[in-house]
Formats: sequence, structure tokens, C-alpha cells
Amino acid sequence: MRCIVLLFSSITFLYYFLPIVIVIYFLVPKKLKNFVLLIASLFFYFVGEPIYSILMICSAFSGWAHGLLIEKFRGTKWSKVALISSLVVGFGLLGFFKYSNFFITNINNLFGLKGDASIGLLSIALPIGISFYTFQILSYTIDLYWGRAKVQKNPFDFATYVALFPQLIAGPIVRYTTVQDELEHRTHSFEDIAYGVGRFAIGLGKKIILSNTLAEFGAVLAGLSEKTVLSYWVYAIAFTLQIYFDFSGYSDMAIGLGRVFGFHFLENFNYPYISKSISEFWRRWHMSLGTWFKDYVYIPLGGNRVPLGRWIFNTMVVWMFTGFWHGAEWNFIIWGLYFGVILILEKFFILKFFDKLPKVLGSIISHTYTLFLTVIGFVIFNETSLAGVGKTLSAMFGGEGLAFSNSETIYYLRSYIAVIIVAAILSTPLLKKLGEYICSKKIGNSIVSVLQPVCYIAILLICTASLINGSFNPFIYFRF
Repeated sequence: MRCIVLLFSSITFLYYFLPIVIVIYFLVPKKLKNFVLLIASLFFYFVGEPIYSILMICSAFSGWAHGLLIEKFRGTKWSKVALISSLVVGFGLLGFFKYSNFFITNINNLFGLKGDASIGLLSIALPIGISFYTFQILSYTIDLYWGRAKVQKNPFDFATYVALFPQLIAGPIVRYTTVQDELEHRTHSFEDIAYGVGRFAIGLGKKIILSNTLAEFGAVLAGLSEKTVLSYWVYAIAFTLQIYFDFSGYSDMAIGLGRVFGFHFLENFNYPYISKSISEFWRRWHMSLGTWFKDYVYIPLGGNRVPLGRWIFNTMVVWMFTGFWHGAEWNFIIWGLYFGVILILEKFFILKFFDKLPKVLGSIISHTYTLFLTVIGFVIFNETSLAGVGKTLSAMFGGEGLAFSNSETIYYLRSYIAVIIVAAILSTPLLKKLGEYICSKKIGNSIVSVLQPVCYIAILLICTASLINGSFNPFIYFRF
């Protein structure tokens, strides 16, 4: 098991690595800032992946070199050849390291190959962040070929874009077009730094205070001596909240750190649990991945400007790939197809039904429907096998002969109900809207300007105390 020392939620990162990098970054002249970020990012990745750091550097060099070829031969067939070559290299490396053993296992199972007759699994580990930085590199070569991006002739600036440590290992997926100007010409201000620090503190709090506590609750429920229907449902709800605060917390920290260094990354989450349809949910959840597949897979396939049968095919292909991107297991593919089917049904039937309902009733039903299907989706996502998915869903709906509840389930639910309620409230924009309302008042704005930094410091202190006491969980999305 590898140890990622420089997790954002670690003492080493918070009090050693990050302060040193920030001090050096702001001391050096402008022309050296990218160099400082590149060295810091390579060190950040090297600590956890000393061998696969070479793979990441080679991937970045491949993207840069292919970009030069695409630009050099623009207007000729060789430009397209260079693009295809970049796709083959990028997807080839991703496929080899992430999916080789999946395909080998399934070939063995399909043909009944066992023992000496079976194909041996490869002794390779999944490089951390490969799904994220591969998609970033390919966004550059594709956009360059389409004329949306400017060619980057400086290999060190391009490597800085690929390896930038705030978003290197768990996103958001930052497209080259988003930061191409800021790579060479970016400004810094106390306002941006203050915003970045505050955004980082919020993300850290989401991870340490909420996600880790929900993960602890989940571990308790998973280890119950006698599980119940209620324990399965509570576990599913806790995980649904945990993964949101885990991943959106990392995105907040990445966006905050990016702002400190002068980069404006796009938002990755927009309160997905207030959605009133699965279509809306996926416009609010992991937005950088959703728009990547939309722009580089769905639209090139024809999008929705095609006959009905082809549109259904396009939709299912995109969602199969979305599931497969998350992991080399059948449950991820089923998870993606599950949402693909729901989105198709929504377009033709479900949303039309909701529109016919009275406004208040329709809002309640559509919101309940969305949350229910989302929880079921994350049950599929969280299991490690199809058999596990079937057993868990069966247990949730009373198919395993379990009691609905017992004293042990109730005891632990009472112990953690407060964090469930707080997490549920904070997964909505209620607190944000309250803050905006207070700020709209003259005296309220003054109060918020004083309390806000106090709250950020309090969050940092609480998180630090928690980390010192040994509270630690790796980010869920690191495995993708």
C-alpha cells in the first residue's frame, strides 16, 4: 500500500510543504514562478509516486510534442495524424495501467481459462491521478486541432499545466483553454489570496470534519454484528453525503490553491443534492468531467442532432464511458449505464410527468425521486462487485430476511444523527443564501467581514487537532 504523504488533509502538506512553496513562489521574480510551481508539483507527486512520476512527465512531453506537430502541419492530413497519435498514446497508457487486468480477468472468465491455462494478471498499480491528467492533456491536443487553443511552445509551461499540484491527482479536470493565458500572464492580489485561503479552509473542513466523520459512521455500520434494513439505508445515505463532501471538498481546496497562485479554475460542484431531476444532478455534479465527455465524446458522436436511435446510442456510449472512467470494475459500468437509462427515460416520460403536476407537489416529488435514485446509484458505485450490489440492494428492500431495525442500529444512528443533519443542511445553499442576505445589510456586511476570517481560522484549528489525533482518510477519488 502506497503512502501519499502530501495529502491536502495532512500536517505535512498544511504546515511544511504549502507554506514553503508559497513563500518561495512570491519571493521569486515573475519569470521563475512557473518554474517554482513545476518543481513543487513534481516533488508533490514524486513523494507518493516515485516511479510513476516518470510516466506523468512522459505523458506531458507527449502532449506538448504532439501539440507542436498539430500546429506545424495545420491544414494538412498530418495534423490529424498527430492528433490521432496523441489520442492513441494518451488512451493507450490509461488503458494499459488502468484497464489491463480488468480485460485479462474477463477474458479468463469468458473462456473458462484457469490455472496454468489462464492469462496471468499484470503486476502494475494504478498511477494516482492518471485519469485526470490524461484527460487534461487530451483536452489540449483536441482543442488545438479544432483551433480553440493556442499552441504552447514552452515545454516547461506545458508541464506546469499538466503537473500543477492543486488539481493534479483528483481534479477538477482543468482544460488548457481555461488557463492558457494565465500560464504566461497572470496577476496576484490580496483579494485573490484571501479568497483562495478561505475557499481552501472550507474544503478542508468538508473533508476533515464532515467526510471523515461520515466515513467513520459508515465503518461502524459496515461492522455491525447484526445488520438491519435501516442500517443498510443509513449507510447508503451516509456514503452519499460522504462522497459529496470528500470530492467537493477536494475541489474547493484545489480551486482555492489555484486562486492563491493566480489561476481561476472553473467550479466543479454546484449543490447537486438540490436537483429535481437526474439531468439537473449531472449538470451540478463533477461538472468538469461531465462537460469533458459532452464536448469531446457526445457532440462529436452527433449529440442530439441525430435520429432518435442514434441519440439513444450516443447517450448510452457516453454514460458507459463515464462509468468506466471511474474504475475498471463492472459495477462502475453498470452505474454509468444506470444513469444513462434514467436520463433517456427523463427526456421522454419522467420530466413531462413532473411538469403536469401542481408546482409544489411536483417539486417535492421530483426532488424526492432524484435523491432516491442518487442514493441507489451510489450504492452501485460503492460496491466492489456485482454480487455485492445485488446483495446490498436486496437487503435495502427487505429481500435478505433482515429485521427492519434493532437496538444497535438505533444506538449508532442516535450517536451520529447530528452530523447527518448538519451534512444534509450544508449540502444545500441555505447557509450561502443566509450569508448573502446578511451581507446585503450594511451592518451585516461589517459583521461578516469580521466573522468570516475567524471562522476560517476555527476550521483550520479544528482540522489540525483532528489530524494530530490521527483522523485520516484518503480521498475517495484518488483511486480513479
